Amino acid sequence: MSQSGRKLTLEERVARAAETALSRQHYVSAIDVLCGMGLLLPMHVDSWRRGRVDYLEQVIQGNLHKISSAMEIFRRWAREKGLKPSETGYVRRARSGIIPLQFSKSGDPAIEKSYSTHYLSPALSERKQEKLQDKLNRTPQPVVFQTLRAAQCSECGAELDQGSLLLMEAEQPLCLACAGFGNLEFLAAGDVALTRRATRHSARNAVVVRFSRARKRYERQGILVETSALEKAERECAEDADERAAGRAREAVRRREEDRKLVASMAKQIGVLFPGCPAHERAAISEIGVFT
Repeated sequence: MSQSGRKLTLEERVARAAETALSRQHYVSAIDVLCGMGLLLPMHVDSWRRGRVDYLEQVIQGNLHKISSAMEIFRRWAREKGLKPSETGYVRRARSGIIPLQFSKSGDPAIEKSYSTHYLSPALSERKQEKLQDKLNRTPQPVVFQTLRAAQCSECGAELDQGSLLLMEAEQPLCLACAGFGNLEFLAAGDVALTRRATRHSARNAVVVRFSRARKRYERQGILVETSALEKAERECAEDADERAAGRAREAVRRREEDRKLVASMAKQIGVLFPGCPAHERAAISEIGVFT
């Protein structure tokens, strides 16, 4: 519904969803539009990306005629906006290698291409467009789950205690050995520099997540990386630990100075709006606004 209470046309719904995505990320895709229109849930996109859904149209709400019409409107909107089309590879990792993801039931190449094409903002420089395209084409990291209850490997039959790590493939749990991750080492989240460097040095890695019942979502616990990569990252972090600590100290000083200026600015504005407010109260109110 629009603010006036009038029901939006399909063209208006497509344009609104596309504009929102484009302003947020400087590109827009068919998935962005379908999610923005409420025809596709992010959780279903995630299931599709993990291979739990055979093809994306299977979980898009609405009949094929409506979906096709929305996609045609979207492509026309993108052309009229002068956006740059860029075909993007949608794939997932599996033990057998990299597997292309399928959008349509038929798998027709023309339909697959129309779904997978992203449209980039012409305001981006050529270099930024290239960097964005590299990011979009990057194969996503495998996701390993930390179990909330005991499970059993579907391949070797090994018992997996609560808290064990496993990979889900085709809805079946696999222990790390059967998933091909048995030689990787777990690095807990927390040290950003160590995680970044270990990931960069490791030819193979995976993200480890655990479902939070309280927050109703999966939360990152750390990564799996090659032992040699972790050791190299640890050496690098030890070598420049003092330099990074000094950098953090300088950043803390800069933030405190910015906070001090903000408190002074807020106190001054409060004084303009409420001239009778004592100076110490203006300062106290400003500090509450900045530091809470």
